[in-house]
Amino acid sequence: MKKLIPLIVLIQFFVSSAQSQPKLDDFGRIILNTYLSDKINLPTESKALLETKLNQITSNNGIGGSSTNPRFIITASVNIGTKDIVAGSPQMIALNIDLTLFIGDAIENKVFSNTTLSLKGVGTNENKAFIDALKTINPQNKQVASLIEEAKSKIVTYYNTQCDFIIKDAETLVAQQKFDEAIYKLSLVPEVCQTCYFKCKDMLASTYQQKINADCKVKLNNAKTIWATDKTASGAQKAGVILTEINPSASCYTEAVLFVKDIDEILKAAEKDRQELKLKKYNDEMAMRKDELKAYRDIAIQYAQRQPRTITYNNIYWR
Repeated sequence: MKKLIPLIVLIQFFVSSAQSQPKLDDFGRIILNTYLSDKINLPTESKALLETKLNQITSNNGIGGSSTNPRFIITASVNIGTKDIVAGSPQMIALNIDLTLFIGDAIENKVFSNTTLSLKGVGTNENKAFIDALKTINPQNKQVASLIEEAKSKIVTYYNTQCDFIIKDAETLVAQQKFDEAIYKLSLVPEVCQTCYFKCKDMLASTYQQKINADCKVKLNNAKTIWATDKTASGAQKAGVILTEINPSASCYTEAVLFVKDIDEILKAAEKDRQELKLKKYNDEMAMRKDELKAYRDIAIQYAQRQPRTITYNNIYWR
């Protein structure tokens, strides 16, 4: 089997502090993104602490999110049970609050699981009382663990039941030659959804092949155009740079190699200064890549990075 050319990833991705950058291993696993509505009844500092706690919950359970796949979220709502003024010097505020955690599908506005934590906090002002209460959240709490497991089960069910639609959508994108978007969507299916995951992986292989075939034709035509307008050593060098980017697994690779030989022969015949035209040493460069799946996911990362950075959840505020 021919080696695949590594894909160069230029990452320049700006996101808010609540989001992390897409990573290669974000693909192929279940991901929950932390989201807090502007309507949540919390002071700014307390809201930031709650966001940190939600990130800890997902990270500790191996499902920490990024903007790679914004579909599934973990969010919360806060209800104040009692608020008491405690006399003394200084005067203190004591809060009893119910913090309800939700996990669900933000695109379809559907809750998968929820649980309520009863928290108490005391502080010299309401913000400090909230902070004191939120600090008591244990990311490894049994209620939280149960919440996560129930949600994961429903996410797996989602992918298993929607698999045919995911593949059909990808087929449509491929027909439109939107190969990167198709690869991105197919790459989002978690490995735990084995049946759907392997179906999508099979389609990833064919989609990737179609992508490199189309890319090969474009690059070969560009190289031929350059050579046709500048049959000098300089033109040969420019064409050669483009040709080195062609994947050796592409359908027109052999034609590209023959074209390189033709250029070389013409330069010899014209007694021009020969420019060494060599295709890249793919075997050496493949040491930088582990397998085909990584190449697929590199493309998916690039696609995710080109998408709008602001995620809108249609004012989701589950209570």
